[in-house]
Amino acid sequence: MINWLTVSIMARFILGSSAVADKFLLGKSYSNPWGYTFLLGMVGLTSFLLIPFGVVGISGGLMILAIIAGATFILAMLFQYLALYESEASKILIFIGAITPVFTLIFSFFMLEGKTDIVDVVAIVILVFAGLILFFIEEKHRRIKMFSLAAASSLFLGFSNVVSKNVFLSTNFVTGFFWIKIGAAVTALVFLFPKKTRAEILHPAGANEFRNKTGYFLNRAFAGLGSLAVAYAILLGPPSLVDATTNLQYVFVFLGGWLILKEKFSGRAFLGKIIALIAIIFGIFILGTNNYLKNNTPDPARPITWGVTFSQKFSESMGLDWKKNYKAILEDLGVKNIRLVAYWDKIEPENGRFDFSDLDYQMDLAKKDGAKVILAVGQKVPRWPECHFPSWTNELSKEDLGNEVFDFIKNVTEHYKDNPALQYWQVENEPLLPFGTCPRFDSTLLDKEVTLVKSIDKNHLVIVNDSGELSVWFFAAPKGDIFGTTIYRRAQNKFFGQIEYPLTPEFFRLKENFSRLMTLDYKKKYIVIELGAEPWLQEPLNKTSITSQFRVFDLAFFKDTINYAKATGFNEFYLWGAEWWYWLKEKHGINDFWDSAREVISTSK
Repeated sequence: MINWLTVSIMARFILGSSAVADKFLLGKSYSNPWGYTFLLGMVGLTSFLLIPFGVVGISGGLMILAIIAGATFILAMLFQYLALYESEASKILIFIGAITPVFTLIFSFFMLEGKTDIVDVVAIVILVFAGLILFFIEEKHRRIKMFSLAAASSLFLGFSNVVSKNVFLSTNFVTGFFWIKIGAAVTALVFLFPKKTRAEILHPAGANEFRNKTGYFLNRAFAGLGSLAVAYAILLGPPSLVDATTNLQYVFVFLGGWLILKEKFSGRAFLGKIIALIAIIFGIFILGTNNYLKNNTPDPARPITWGVTFSQKFSESMGLDWKKNYKAILEDLGVKNIRLVAYWDKIEPENGRFDFSDLDYQMDLAKKDGAKVILAVGQKVPRWPECHFPSWTNELSKEDLGNEVFDFIKNVTEHYKDNPALQYWQVENEPLLPFGTCPRFDSTLLDKEVTLVKSIDKNHLVIVNDSGELSVWFFAAPKGDIFGTTIYRRAQNKFFGQIEYPLTPEFFRLKENFSRLMTLDYKKKYIVIELGAEPWLQEPLNKTSITSQFRVFDLAFFKDTINYAKATGFNEFYLWGAEWWYWLKEKHGINDFWDSAREVISTSK
């Protein structure tokens, strides 16, 4: 089935070619922007041919709305041709391409109940920056005039896009397109009322005012095909994302201005155009993709796997009986997906002497309760201080430490590879993120560790994870069979104190798509291996007041975090904070978090 992207790409190729032809005709064959626009409107009357193909009756209000969409489109073209007549296509058309999405977004916010977030703001700043570059490389004596005309064109075009979307949402495509083109034709006819413009249109000066009628009408037919394709793309997809494909159109305009129209492409002007074009491509990509993600939200009722991470060491540090804590997680919360941790200092307290009894208890109880385990192993694993080295490693050289890490991983892998509760291995924890009291991590060491685990255990996949907010994923993602990310909405920073990341759920979907694009891997499983569901403070939780903790992470924020997670589009989440919920319940009689977590986990597929 044809989609909006295929239609948009075709439309931008057509319109880019047509725009270069417009500039050529305005300069060589028909130097009359008013007449050029008038004829464009009249070409819209050919839409009467569509009547047998599905034009139906509509309400008077919708008809007026469609006519307004057509009228604002023809006004946008008039201002574009007025600017294009006196300036270069590679400046004016690219400027319009930068600013139109900004107006489309603004009008969408008010007319289509759109939402603007920090990503949109960043994209708008980039686009405005590109527009300013083009403004300042224009000759001084005509900057204000040219770019006022171009800005007016962008405003009317953005308004027309959004109104057209409203029309298409209210009737079928053929009917909407018909009345929009009638609106354009009626507006063009209005040009004949003022004596001055009527004279310019009907009695143009100069004997050779229009030497290439065939070229004009062929180009209009070609542009009309592109216009039809854009309208159909707007029907199929969100207007802002259709606007995003103008990147292709303006790249072609840039090349056409250089190779065909022989415009100025040297020195300051050339550099300015290049920088502006790159900024526009980047800005429109961000704006369009972000709005696409917002307009294609995941179904919150889809099947989702909910699990938790359990840390024996953290439970002990909170003054809890860790076995009771762990048993309650499995039996009272009903957790069937859990991440456990093989702590080096717990398992090998003395060099060469391995004690698996505590982790055996956890694995055996998981097996008994039918829970599936992700087992994290390595020198850097969950919970502060991240690297849990046995004391006997303190005096080892870097090379010897690496060898001992390998030996530890080898023994853990051999010990648990046949355990029925084991689902996945996790090798190291955010190994490429410099965090915790850890030595600098060598990514080649990670590769060797993953290879070691897979050579011993060929039956279980390996997860490698990375930070959701502070890392690009495409370096870590290829290193494992499954990629895991973290999501922490609020965190402590030693420079800024308590911060809340200004990131929407769409950020993580965009990041996943970009990571897949960079790695060319569209099949790998992506999961959220840590979803922050406890306060992140500078001091240990059991040494801070409940009031301070709830000031950072209260029950309302817990519930909001669950909804936020659903909106990211991932289908598997491991909550971080089960020990804290249990501590609140057992030590302070606060059951709300525990009960809310149980309710969430009960929906797990």
